[in-house]
Amino acid sequence: MPITWDNKKTDSLVKAVLALKNSNEAKRFLRDLLTPEEIDELGNRWKAAKMLSNKIPYTTIRGKTGLSSTTIARISKWLNRGKGGYKLIISRLNASHHTPLPVGKGLR
Repeated sequence: MPITWDNKKTDSLVKAVLALKNSNEAKRFLRDLLTPEEIDELGNRWKAAKMLSNKIPYTTIRGKTGLSSTTIARISKWLNRGKGGYKLIISRLNASHHTPLPVGKGLR
């Protein structure tokens, strides 16, 4: 049975994410919610999405992230034919010339 990801549980998670006020809070929340390995994996997927948007070849992305070609292809699919989430944030960050905010304690 396929997972229905858009439901009351995920609505609650989205509300929690929207309640975060800064990068320190986001890091603390992610560290409590996810394992260090899961955070690293999500970071690699985000890096791949940004690299794909800059037309970087799969082989380079694989070398820089350690992601499989299958995962990179899936990210590419969602980047180009998904709900527009990747493109929205990539364009928003590019438009604002986003500079990382100072953070408090690390994730560990």
